[in-house]
Amino acid sequence: MRPKLVVPQTSEDVASLVGAVALAILAVIIVTTLYVGREIFVPVALAILLSFVLASPVSVLQRVRVPRVVAVVGVVLFAFAIIFALGSLIATQLNRLAGDLPRYQTTIQSKIQSVRGITGGSSTLERAAGMLQDLGKELDKPKAGSPDKPVAPPLANPLGARPVTPVPVEVLQPDPGALESLRSVIAPLVSPLATTGIIVIFVIFILIQREDLRNRLIRLAGSHDLQRTTAALDDAAGRLSRLFLNQLLVNAGFGLLIGAGLWLIGTPSAVLWGILAAVLRFVPYIGSVIAAAFPLALAVAVDPGWSMLASTAVLFVVVEPAVGQVIEPMVYGRSTGLSPVAVVVSATFWTALWGPIGLVLATPLTVCLVVLGRHVERLAFLDVMFGDRPALSPAEIFYQRMLAGDPTEATEKAEEFLKERSLSSYYDEVAIKGLQLAQADLDRDALDQSRLVKIRDTVLEFVNDLSGQTDQEPTGERPTSDAETAAAVEAAAAEPVYADLPILQRDELPIEWKGDSPVLCIAGRTELDEAAAIIFAQLCNVHGLRARVAGPEALSTNNIFRLETEGVALVCLSYLNTANPAQIRYAVRRLRRKLPRALIMVGLWTGTDTAEGAVTTIDNSKADMLASTLQEATRLCIAAVRPDREGMRVGLDAESAAAMRMKPASNQR
Repeated sequence: MRPKLVVPQTSEDVASLVGAVALAILAVIIVTTLYVGREIFVPVALAILLSFVLASPVSVLQRVRVPRVVAVVGVVLFAFAIIFALGSLIATQLNRLAGDLPRYQTTIQSKIQSVRGITGGSSTLERAAGMLQDLGKELDKPKAGSPDKPVAPPLANPLGARPVTPVPVEVLQPDPGALESLRSVIAPLVSPLATTGIIVIFVIFILIQREDLRNRLIRLAGSHDLQRTTAALDDAAGRLSRLFLNQLLVNAGFGLLIGAGLWLIGTPSAVLWGILAAVLRFVPYIGSVIAAAFPLALAVAVDPGWSMLASTAVLFVVVEPAVGQVIEPMVYGRSTGLSPVAVVVSATFWTALWGPIGLVLATPLTVCLVVLGRHVERLAFLDVMFGDRPALSPAEIFYQRMLAGDPTEATEKAEEFLKERSLSSYYDEVAIKGLQLAQADLDRDALDQSRLVKIRDTVLEFVNDLSGQTDQEPTGERPTSDAETAAAVEAAAAEPVYADLPILQRDELPIEWKGDSPVLCIAGRTELDEAAAIIFAQLCNVHGLRARVAGPEALSTNNIFRLETEGVALVCLSYLNTANPAQIRYAVRRLRRKLPRALIMVGLWTGTDTAEGAVTTIDNSKADMLASTLQEATRLCIAAVRPDREGMRVGLDAESAAAMRMKPASNQR
């Protein structure tokens, strides 16, 4: 069969296809331009990064009344004087090291012999190598009986003449003139000096024209909201400047510690290795490892023993974690804002384009792109691709895992969240919001019945996995290290924190609350409402109130009078959507006829966004209580059990507490 050609059916499909092709072509053009024009783009990138580093010193000088041009030129010249001084120092150290290398040959040979002695003479590899050499000799031998290669006979010497002695010929180059000598000296320096000059010019003009460049970037980003865009770009520039300057200072301190430590150990060219360690530390993850490889190899060559090698290894093992885990978090936070995958990808990409200098520039350049993505709406995809912010919110992760029928990851995230907040906070801030996302998909007919059942069953399994948790605010001694969970905790911090609700003991419950299931949670309309009811029932069980759940079919006219209500003291109607308040009112009326003595609570799990019309309709339905969060509903249930002692403590006013005390008598029929 010939394969069918997939043809776009609608104009939207055609537009999507054209957009994808255009994006791919644009990406190819950008990458090709960066590669072909690397001789220009590398100095420009270095100049931009240096301008971020030098912006803070220039601002300091301007605050003390130094003119901008003078401040910029002075700071740039001072910075490049330091760079040239370090370059000359590196060249001197390299020349000295190259001159000393032949002296280390004897030490290396003796160490090789000592290693061979430790391994007991000829090792397995040596024996294998010898065997391969013998086989090669056998293969090179001529076959038996075959004639040898013909040998050319010696040239005859007619008439017995004496042999002719060849005359040696020597070709001498003329002495180069002064101009040629000068050219041979200057030629290797032309390219580095030209690059340095371009960088200096760009840095000076970028620092002088900062405001003009900012305004042009605002124009490109969109000038419809000048206040927001200006504030965002100023904040981004300030953050980048502080980040790069602090990173430069930290890496310089790291190099100073390494250089001083190697000097104390006795490693030759300690200054060179300290500078190299400071530079390579800009390369994430592997920079310090590469920097350690050179002095470790030199320690093997210099020291006849192994003490210098061991001391050098200990130096790097101690200093790198101390700087990375202690100094860096105190100076500029725990992260550069990049995800680990983005760091590896960016290092690979920029190294392939620009070589070793691209490896050093990879992280700073990617940080610039991520900051632009966070503040410029049109570039938001850069933050999504490379930033360390969670790609999905905790509620979206919860919903996605419920859709996939996999509660394991959701349980792991919940356990991380519970290190810093209570169980009811997690349910309100993550689980219920995830179910609200599902409700939004249901409202636009994106979920079928099988998906709804799957979500409900997965929520039930998830709740069972958390059945051993308590609903109390933790002490915070074990903060979470998960990025998605940290985002959820940060969002939950804006919500009010209620005092820990009591856990009721069965022997202190009133007689009407001592049944097998004094709390009955009924889903209002769909399986999503039932999932929310399952979560609330688990919270009630945690606080000592036994609860059970009934599906939405229990509210139908035919089923409600067959509903098992023995021992029920409170009924909670669970709704994720307030689109049909009349349905809620009719459900309350049916339950009132079925359970005249029981309290009826309507749970509209919408947080603080419950529609005013829905609240009015529910008030007209004669429901006893209305709750918009699971924490609030739990407080109301506990207050209903012990209104005299708990009504005021959990936040009820005196009138509500009195109404609850009167309720069982007033509902008698």
